[in-house]
Amino acid sequence: MTTGLALLGLSSGVAWAQGPVAGTLTDARTGQPLPGATVLLDGTPSGATDAAGGFSLPAVPAGSHELRITFVGYEPFAQTLQGQAGAQRLAARLQPGGVLTGDALVTAQRASDRTATAYTNLGKQELAKRNFGQDLPYLLDQTPSVVVTSDAGAGVGYTDIRIRGTSNTGINMTVNGIPLNDAESHGSFLVNLPDLASSISSLQVQRGVGTSQNGGAAFGASLNISTLDNRREAYGETSNSFGSFNTWKNTVQFGTGLLGQHFMVDGRLSRINTDGYMNRAASDLKSYYLAAGYQAKNTLVKFITFSGREKSYQAWNGVPEPGITGDAALLQQFIDNGELSPDDADRLRREGRRYSSYTYDNQTDNYQQNHYQLHLSQGLGDDWSLGAALHLTRGLGYYESFRANRKLANYQLPNITLGDTTIKRTDLIDRKYLDNYFYGGTFALNYQPKSNDRLQATVGGAWNRFINDHYGEVIWARFASTGNIRHRYYFNDATKTDYNAYARATWQLLPKLGVYADVQLRHIEYNIDGLEDDQNDVRTRARYTFFNPKAGATFALSEGQQLYASFAVGQREPVRSDFTDRPAGDQGAKAERLHDLEAGYRLRQADVNLLGPGGSVSFEANYFYMNYRNQLVATGQLNDVGTALRTNAPRSYRTGLELTGAAAALQNRLSLSSTLTLSRNRILDYRAVTYDADYNPITAAEARTTTISYSPSVVSAHTLEAQPLAAVPGLRAALLYKTVSRQYLDNSTSQDRRIQPYQVLDFRLRYTIRPAFMKEIELGLLVNNVLDRRYAANGYTYGYPGADGRPQTFNWYFPQATRNFLVSVGAKL
Repeated sequence: MTTGLALLGLSSGVAWAQGPVAGTLTDARTGQPLPGATVLLDGTPSGATDAAGGFSLPAVPAGSHELRITFVGYEPFAQTLQGQAGAQRLAARLQPGGVLTGDALVTAQRASDRTATAYTNLGKQELAKRNFGQDLPYLLDQTPSVVVTSDAGAGVGYTDIRIRGTSNTGINMTVNGIPLNDAESHGSFLVNLPDLASSISSLQVQRGVGTSQNGGAAFGASLNISTLDNRREAYGETSNSFGSFNTWKNTVQFGTGLLGQHFMVDGRLSRINTDGYMNRAASDLKSYYLAAGYQAKNTLVKFITFSGREKSYQAWNGVPEPGITGDAALLQQFIDNGELSPDDADRLRREGRRYSSYTYDNQTDNYQQNHYQLHLSQGLGDDWSLGAALHLTRGLGYYESFRANRKLANYQLPNITLGDTTIKRTDLIDRKYLDNYFYGGTFALNYQPKSNDRLQATVGGAWNRFINDHYGEVIWARFASTGNIRHRYYFNDATKTDYNAYARATWQLLPKLGVYADVQLRHIEYNIDGLEDDQNDVRTRARYTFFNPKAGATFALSEGQQLYASFAVGQREPVRSDFTDRPAGDQGAKAERLHDLEAGYRLRQADVNLLGPGGSVSFEANYFYMNYRNQLVATGQLNDVGTALRTNAPRSYRTGLELTGAAAALQNRLSLSSTLTLSRNRILDYRAVTYDADYNPITAAEARTTTISYSPSVVSAHTLEAQPLAAVPGLRAALLYKTVSRQYLDNSTSQDRRIQPYQVLDFRLRYTIRPAFMKEIELGLLVNNVLDRRYAANGYTYGYPGADGRPQTFNWYFPQATRNFLVSVGAKL
């Protein structure tokens, strides 16, 4: 198999000055652009192809250089390139095939222009220029329909992401085709894998139901992560950041390249520390990544292990509303109702929006998660390939809390009698543990006949089991009664088995018309036995079988222009807290069902004249209508570990328009990308329930149409990036602007329970030099919240009637950091 390359206007003579090189990358058989491919000059990553397949090298020095382009599932390309004074243009066409990359499982689950769904691809270089040490959600902040938040306020520690108003419990996340979501909570706790972004080779965000995935169903989006890139040359890299709130990030990466044409080893060590923007919200995060592989022409075997350990001071309680507003009357209401003690109220007055409700010095969350993956990619003749993997995830940890004036009986301890005195309450410190194993296997069999590129098909599936022990221990008590140290006061265990099978095919029915079909069958068995921390029996027996069909079509208007439409069904089981934390009188959670319609228009044009030759333009307009039955929506309340409580809404929908555009001009020295989402998110016939002080339901309001909680109607993101000095090609500056409209904390659409709209401007500067003694040195600066806005990105609420019968509302918010900075220094050997 050979790689085709058409060079346009390249000089073969020896050049005497440096000049820019730009070009496009396409599939040699289909002509489709290949976004996210890695472009290397002299072995150094020098960018990635954009959405239109375009790439540029601002200045190639005089002399002979090696230009190399690699892309998953294609033959690599290598070509000698001569630097010259004038601009050079080239068009690269890659042939599928080559040595297997190991991405067979990943690509089997990824969307493409043939699958008629909305998606965004990000390559390693795109993620790297955003990575100053903040968690992965913050690196995705500029992608369509995304809203991010941080408990500690600065993007390190516990962070969260919502896409189209759906929290990460509705976002399917996989790493190399292996489910990352917790099997019980459906959440993906990326704090357990700090600096995962440094090991990511490519990432795809699918919005809506998307293609069939392993793991939990996607109810808002899918996040498909790959770390399986094979780098043929040896490398050593380090990246170090320092910034506000005593934030440090240190990362070291290395790789052997190909040894003896068959073996490779890659590794990473990372450490991130911060005091956090919020008071007493520090995080101490450590992680590693190690991969070892063997490859031949048609076989690749790769063992991957990665792990993260986190210790984070608990910041999941947020800040009471009067700490944000300074409203003295509201603060007194919090005090009178027992929401704040007088001492806490005094601290709130002093600390303001950076207030923490905890003062115990070890009020921390402690968790370690170890991942082990064994991957096989096997070519089966010219037309077939197989991807398979075995996996094991081991999680163990606890959070430690000081509890004041707790009833002994609630901890299975008898009262203490001293003479005529009976002691029924005590101060104590407890730990709540999780101890779990998640293991299983996945496979994907891909069919792509070389004699007929009109047809592509995949059959795949997975079997996974999750075993989790939940238990609590008292490690200290002022009055211990008969309890010993580490007295266990509750225990329950959960087992969840999940298996699925799917089949997918795309067929180019006519030269301009393609069709797509995808069916998935998924079965879940979920059992819980034992007592929860409130001493309630949480015995659960749940069985679900879901059939999820999907279909779509694409129509090519012309080269670079496409219309598409798809319809998909997604179904999902409730999460653990939906079973264990239901309010009194609730009949139990029901499974959710989603009908998702997506339709849109794509434009991708490279080599256009924008302030000169070598520009590129892309635009996409995507309409979505997501119609739910029994959608589990947040009530605005949290349980004692910060998990949102939810209730079924019988009928609800999300509909909207996502507009995304990008343009590059001046041979990529100037680029602008923007995304705007306009949406309507509604619950039909919603009946708001009022609770008393013991959270017992007492009234239900008249049914009406309301806005779904945490669902802004307008979200936009804009990035303007430039090479400000033509004589300094390694200097890039960027402005990043984010806007999020009003959100409601619950489903009442009450103006008293909302998150105010906000706008945030960030500034990024990177300067890359290539000295003679190493491949690259990069200096970076990130200034977050340049305009010093005081805003909150998340919160929760609860309320009940006061003494006069009128409703009282108590809101808590998660303020985000005011102006802050991070500086970085990176080196590549």
